[in-house]
Formats: sequence, structure tokens, C-alpha cells
Amino acid sequence: QVQLVESGGGLVQAGGSLRLSCAASGRTFSNYAMGWFRQAPGKEREFVAAISLNGGSRDYAGSVKGRFTISRDNTKNTVYLQMNSLRPEGTAVYYCAANLGYAGYNDYGRYDYWGQGTQVTVSS
Repeated sequence: QVQLVESGGGLVQAGGSLRLSCAASGRTFSNYAMGWFRQAPGKEREFVAAISLNGGSRDYAGSVKGRFTISRDNTKNTVYLQMNSLRPEGTAVYYCAANLGYAGYNDYGRYDYWGQGTQVTVSS
């Protein structure tokens, strides 16, 4: 089992920044690729970003590329999502997730463990 706890969400104005963190406990964090997903009210959960086990590969949804950065610190068992130039359409609950492999990194069905989510609200 892997337990994931997100933090760092909140209310921010359009154009602002937030940094989300996801702390992992349980099994060896460095054995898992990590992803961030988000879900807005009435919409399906969508892929935001993913990072491979050692951080060598990173991928982003087109809508956030160039504005968001995913990173991880395996010594702290934590993955981060730095979000800059936030837009109102970024309002959602953001979830981190752990996946034993990097294949299918943008498919939420591939992920084994999920956090409870953190709310991000971007005002216009």
C-alpha cells in the first residue's frame, strides 16, 4: 500500500501561482512513477502531468505545458506540481497518484494509488 497526501491548494487570482505537494508513505516511493490529475465539477478526471521513477521523463497535458512543472524528491518521498500563470479553467480538485510503471502515464486507470485531492480555485 502507498498512502498519498496532497497539500498546497487554495484560492488564487488568474495569473498567479501555486505549488502543490504530495507526500507518500508506505512502500518504496522511488519504485513508482507519479502523476497529477484534476477533476472539475461535472467533468471527467483529466491528466495534468507525470514523472518517471527517477525524474528522467516528464510529460504534460497540452493545456498546461510551459506553465506547470512536475518534480520529485525521492529523499523526501514527495512529488510537486508548480503551477504558474493559472487560469480560471484550472479550477478543480487536483489529485496525485502512483503507478508501478510509466507506461500509460496519462491514463488514470493505470494508477494504483490515489490521494484524497486538494482544491485549487482560480478567480478571474
